[in-house]
Amino acid sequence: MIREVKFESQDRRIKQIIAALNENGIKDIEEANAICEAAGLDPYKTCEETQPICFENAKWAYVVGSAIALKKGCKNAAEAAEAIGIGLQAFCIPGSVADDRKVGIGHGNLAAMLLREETKCFAFLAGHESFAAAEGAIKIAAKADKVRKEPLRCILNGLGKDAAQIISRINGFTYVQTEFDYFTGELKVVREIAYSDGPRAKVKCYGADDVREGVAIMWKEGVDVSITGNSTNPTRFQHPVAGTYKKERVLAGKPYFSVASGGGTGRTLHPDNMAAGPASYGMTHVEMMGFLGIGNNPMVGCTVACAVDVATALSK
Repeated sequence: MIREVKFESQDRRIKQIIAALNENGIKDIEEANAICEAAGLDPYKTCEETQPICFENAKWAYVVGSAIALKKGCKNAAEAAEAIGIGLQAFCIPGSVADDRKVGIGHGNLAAMLLREETKCFAFLAGHESFAAAEGAIKIAAKADKVRKEPLRCILNGLGKDAAQIISRINGFTYVQTEFDYFTGELKVVREIAYSDGPRAKVKCYGADDVREGVAIMWKEGVDVSITGNSTNPTRFQHPVAGTYKKERVLAGKPYFSVASGGGTGRTLHPDNMAAGPASYGMTHVEMMGFLGIGNNPMVGCTVACAVDVATALSK
């Protein structure tokens, strides 16, 4: 596919992108694109499919990351994800928050966790069930299990039952309506509605009334790894849920890894979108922090998808 290599803040990113490519024996982005094409892959398109409103820099970052993974000969999908992280990191603007926190490497490592058997259940822990979380979940549902022995369970856990049902219905997920007993601390499943019969129905979508119910949902599903959004209700719901659940898991001697968009749970809370509600969709603070124009949740799905594609192509 002949495309002109042109993306946002190209002049501030290109130096470290070329350096990362050269380190892996690739001359430039055009050659990276040709490497992907020769393997029958189109990461640019995969990125576009994952989140249609994503920026050009995100699409090219996945081309660069996938080419590095192909060049390294990553037949294992988790290793391919880590290599893709090198490409994502190269797109971080020097001196930015994303550069400082190594968010690109972090996203590669997060996707790798989801492709390893140790992780049984992954949660998108959100201030409200959102399209961005759904976009990430859709790609994981479609791709992760192609390389895993035991299927990865993927859930959405957000504030508000009506929002959870709407997102489930639009995307074909299974809506799980729960009821929390505040006296006994018990969580009861009232009903489950599958809105499709394909792989998307395997994604369970929960809506909580508050933090306590949110934590109970995490325990019910035995979540090992989660990503929280920072845009909507972070101090009201998802960060307290992650923090409380983390403390309880540690006390129970069980592992739990919590990550947030911005590189750390509770680290990037900015007033401009704290109260934006569903309108915060598309106002990507990910680009603002010097990273890429794609939401953190869709990024998880896209990294998993590209890693599986690389490993599959190399294993033929």
